[in-house]
Amino acid sequence: MSTFLSVGRRKSSIAQIRLIGGGSGKISVNGKIIEEYFQFIPSHLDSALQPLKVLGSENSFDIFIKANGGGLAGQAQAVKLGIARALCTVVPENQQRLLRSLGLLTRDSRIKERRMFGLKKARKASQFSKR
Repeated sequence: MSTFLSVGRRKSSIAQIRLIGGGSGKISVNGKIIEEYFQFIPSHLDSALQPLKVLGSENSFDIFIKANGGGLAGQAQAVKLGIARALCTVVPENQQRLLRSLGLLTRDSRIKERRMFGLKKARKASQFSKR
């Protein structure tokens, strides 16, 4: 049983992944089972488990995840990136290429835009008055 560590990030969410080879497929996030943590929301669960489903190794690894920051959607995307990065150290090169071609190893760098001086929010301005 070998352990692999990785980190996934998305928006302001960070997920620390501990992947244990030769496991039974148990996945826990912050001490809860993954379905309970992501509140049984199918889109979040599918997103978080996509790297495992692509490689067909849902029951090959035990995964322990520490997620914090942001909301559930951002955390699910961070978990996806972290799991894909951890799997990269385990799987052969042809499967790494598959993960790369599906965009699972690319960090989504979009973050919240900062508020600018003179505006109400990042892009919202007060209504223009001609007179």
